[in-house]
Amino acid sequence: MAHQVWKPGTMIYPLPAVLVSCGGDENEYNLFTASWVGTICTDPAMCYVSIRPERFSHGIIKRNGAFVLNLTTERMARAVDWCGVRSGADFDKWKESGLTPVPAPSVKAPYIKESPLCIECRVKEILPLGSHDMFMANVANVLADESFIDPDTNRFMLERAGLIAYSHGHYYSLGKELGRFGWSVMKKKKKRQ
Repeated sequence: MAHQVWKPGTMIYPLPAVLVSCGGDENEYNLFTASWVGTICTDPAMCYVSIRPERFSHGIIKRNGAFVLNLTTERMARAVDWCGVRSGADFDKWKESGLTPVPAPSVKAPYIKESPLCIECRVKEILPLGSHDMFMANVANVLADESFIDPDTNRFMLERAGLIAYSHGHYYSLGKELGRFGWSVMKKKKKRQ
């Protein structure tokens, strides 16, 4: 099978479909959909989001130095798409999407009550890269929905949340587990006779 040569582009898919929330108080609360988000470092825990400078939330995050990355689920899919195609300059996205803002305990931004996992981020550096500015941030706090925490083991069962991903213009629900980290090198247990 041959490969075609294409011009350079951003073709790393799938990506998380995340709602980013921001705003220092209720008067400027906003949220937007982003897939250009990710982990930068484990220790210290750091994340990033890349935003076009002309976007409404860019100035809010730059001014307040904070944002929250909210993972999204199948139940939130319509709101995720809607918040990605409408501007907070023209709409009250919280009201229109039916999502609930809650003041974050550690940063100057709200988190989304309906999200199973919310990562509070404090901006450390803004890197102008061209079409987008990358907001590199320290993770200040993580909020996990208690309904996904096993009361016996205290394990967070994010696989039960129904997370969604974005791939080349389409949203997908995440499928079945194929294995867990290290499964390819684990020794098979011998069956007892």
